[in-house]
Order: sequence, then structure tokens, then C-alpha cells
Amino acid sequence: MAQFINTKDALVTDAIDGVLAGSGGALCRLDGYPHIKVVCRSDWDKSRVALISGGGSGHEPAHAGFVGEGMLTAAVCGEVFASPSVDAVLAGILAVTGEAGCLLIVKNYTGDRLNFGLAAERARAYGLKVAMVIVDDDIALPDLPQARGVAGTLFVHKIAGALAEDGAGLATVSAAAEKVVASTASIGMSLDTCTVPGSAREDRIAAGMAELGLGIHGEAGVQQVDFENAEKAMEMVLSKLAGHIDGKECVALLNNLGGTTPLEMAVLTHALATSTHAAGIKAVIGPAPMMTSLDMHGFSVSVLPLDAATEAGLARPVPLAAWPGMNTLGAGKVKPLPDGLSPIKPIPSENPRVRSLIEKCCDLLITAEDDLNKLDAKSGDGDTGSTLATAAKALKGSMDRMPLADLTQLFRAVGNELSQTMGGSSGVILAIFFGATGDACANGHPTHEALLKGLERISEVGGATTGDRTMIDALHPALTAMPDGIEAAAQAARTGADGTAKMGRAKAGRASYVPEENLIGHNDPGAEAVARLFEGLAAAMKG
Repeated sequence: MAQFINTKDALVTDAIDGVLAGSGGALCRLDGYPHIKVVCRSDWDKSRVALISGGGSGHEPAHAGFVGEGMLTAAVCGEVFASPSVDAVLAGILAVTGEAGCLLIVKNYTGDRLNFGLAAERARAYGLKVAMVIVDDDIALPDLPQARGVAGTLFVHKIAGALAEDGAGLATVSAAAEKVVASTASIGMSLDTCTVPGSAREDRIAAGMAELGLGIHGEAGVQQVDFENAEKAMEMVLSKLAGHIDGKECVALLNNLGGTTPLEMAVLTHALATSTHAAGIKAVIGPAPMMTSLDMHGFSVSVLPLDAATEAGLARPVPLAAWPGMNTLGAGKVKPLPDGLSPIKPIPSENPRVRSLIEKCCDLLITAEDDLNKLDAKSGDGDTGSTLATAAKALKGSMDRMPLADLTQLFRAVGNELSQTMGGSSGVILAIFFGATGDACANGHPTHEALLKGLERISEVGGATTGDRTMIDALHPALTAMPDGIEAAAQAARTGADGTAKMGRAKAGRASYVPEENLIGHNDPGAEAVARLFEGLAAAMKG
């Protein structure tokens, strides 16, 4: 798998230098490359308790992304998924620790415990005050003698960091950190493992499955489970955390494990807010990538009970882009549509024949979703089938409120429905088409002429005509042939759709941005949808 790196050996140092370059001077590093990789606050004067964390790289923005005012004083970075050396940790301690002392925040992995622990001993031998807290928030493996430290570590960074920034002593900061560790619980779920630079991705999780409780280094989880959707996935994760949520008032940290899109994370946030355990979750931090596992396609949830001190520490603003802040969790506010945009409600009327015809059209588009998406992937973004299927489902569900016995009003109502439920340019184009068709009907044109008038209108507005490699290449010949019967229209639509595969560069639509060689041999997906509609209707009427 190709990755935006230079060399595997320079990956971490290049990344650190990139963090420094974009920090505006707020961060600096110790001159110890390549073995000592320590990122520090540039403004640090050693007058307060220093907070030091770190571990293997690959969890970005942890840990260097949380170095700054109100959080970490320094981050000690190892190679990808490898603990930093004793000398590297010691260098970090010596660089930032003054008379107030320092607190080491260590995730519960053997390498980190040993290297940070020995460095602490050596620093104490120099006369420095050094405390260490071990974070073990992962509840995925309840029988494990030493639970792993995962994203709950961020709670410790933030709460201890707020106290240290305000000048609290080492004993106070350490006690607060220990309290957070004792109260935090985390668990994650992923649809795939991660790609370690220089290594092949482990193909461990089968399609249709998800792994519950896997570690942030790609370690196998406690079990593989059937994956249905985001809502079920979130409910499963929260059920594991139920004993730490239900009956309490908690904050949840919703963490992106690295490869989950922002769109998916927003869906997961909705699932969190509407889950059966949401009553116990008062606030949320995220969704955001905070403690990642390279490009892992997953998420984790960490929970912590809230009291006044905890809430104050987490809510305190910090000037760090990687920290998303804490917000109240709840249902989003909904405002009514402005006057003039409220949906027009037609007067419903019944016509069984028209209802059956529209429902057949909708079913044809729903069935063709996957095929049209695959075809659209050749010339666009692969969503034509989904866009049409979504609109078809909505239209099919609106039949009871449609004026099915009044063709003029029906065309307008269909256009209005599509403008509200169909995304992208297709919804606008079809709304114009049906609206103009309804206007033509109102002016006395027979149905096939009214449909051609609608087609003329979308050509005027959208700029596409026959030969531009759009749905018009199938729709125009089909509508022209309609007076000769539905079979003739279907044949004309098929000829027009197949003809788009032989056309050169598209002159309209998203396909116009695609190189000609990518289009040759593939039907335009909009034209193909039109052809399938007419063919399906012809078959239904013939039967």
C-alpha cells in the first residue's frame, strides 16, 4: 500500500519536524535525532509541575499533538508502535523538570513501563522529583492482569494538565491523575486492522465482521462480531461500558482510530446521543482522531464520571488544534423552514393505474442501485444508483399524499418531492423537468408533448443536449418515440443509452471532468437508468 512517506527510517523524525514546522514556534525538540525524539513546549520555564507522556508513534496526534499550554509539557516519541528508549525518556525529564518536579503519564504496556520507570529512577538519582501514573483504562480483556492503556489517557493529560498549569503541586497533580485512571474505562471496535509502514496489512477481519476490543497497536480484539450498522456497533460498545455509565453522569470521549471518515464519525456521534445508555452521558469530547492506530478503520469510546473538578479540568480551553474540546451531548436543535420553503402539500387523490406505474418505476431504480453505482464509478463518484434509489424510496413512500388522479398537479408534486429528497444536480434537474412538464400539461399539451417540453426546459437550464453524454441521450429519443408505444420508447432509450458508450469526452455533467479514455466502452449511468426504466415499464405492460 502506497503511503505519503519518504523512507521508513525517517518516518517519525520527518513527522515530528512537520509538527514543529506547523506549530508557529510553540513547540521545539531536543537535538538528539534519530534516537532521542522529544517534543517540548517552547515557552516552558520549569516553574511548574511538568507533564511528560509518550510511547510509540503511530497514535497521532498523541502524543506530540497534545504538547502545549494546559496539557503536556513534553512528549517522548518512539518508532512506530515501539517504546522510546530509557535515554530518550530521561532526556525529556531532564529538559523540562525543575524544582516543582514532573509527572510521567504512561500507558500500561511492558516496554513503556520499563523504559519510563527506569528513566524515572535515574532522574530521581539526580535529585529530581518524579512521579509516575500508569493508565490501564481498556476493559476489553477483563481477565487480563494488567489492562492496556488506550484513549482514556487523554483524560489524564487534560485534567492533570489543567492543574499543573494553575500551579498545583506534584502531589496534587499526581493524586488527580490517579483518580482519573481509577475511574476511566475504554473499549474500541474496528472494521479493519492497520497498515504498519513497510509491512503488509494483516487480513484478519472478514467482510461483514467487526472486531471488538482490539488494541491500539493492531492487537487482536476480544471477539469478532457481525457488523450490521453504526447504531448497532455503538450500542455494542456502550453495552460493554454500561457499568461505568448507567446511573452516573459521565463524559464520553469519542475517538477516531485513524481511518474512519468524518462522515462516519458524525453518524457514530448520533448513535451515541440516541443510544439506550445516552441518559448517563452528559458531555462528549470529539468525535476526533486523538489516540489513533495509524489508519485503522474504527472508533473507541472512553468514559469518565463527572464531578465539578473533573468537569472544570476538561472544559478549560487549551490552544491546541488536536484537542476538540468538551460539549454537552444531546439532541440537535431544529428550527422551522423559512416562509416560502415549507413543502407544498398537494390534495391527495387516488388512481390505481398511475400509482402502480410510479411504484414500478421506483422499484426498477431501487433494484438497479448497485449496477448504476458501479457504472457511475467509471465516470463519476459512484453514487448515481444510490441517489436515484434514495429518491425512489422517498417517492414510493409519498404515494398516499400524491394527487394521482390529477396529472398536471401530479407532475408538479413529483418535481417538488424530488427537489426535497434527491441530492446533487440530479434532484434539481428532475424537479425542473417534472415542474415544466406539469406547466405544459396545464397549458393543454398532451402528455408526450408535455414531457418533451419538460426536457427542453432542463436543456435550457442545465446546458446539456443530445450528444453530450448525459441522460438526455436516452430520454429524448424515448420521449420522441412514445406516440408509437412504450416498446418503441424502450428500444429508442436503449439505443440512446448504448450510444453513449461510443461517445468521446462528455460535454456536460460530472463526467465532463473525466478523461475520455475512462469513458469509452461504458454507458452514461443516467442514460442507462432511463433505458432500464423504459425497458422495465415495457416488460410490465406487456406482461
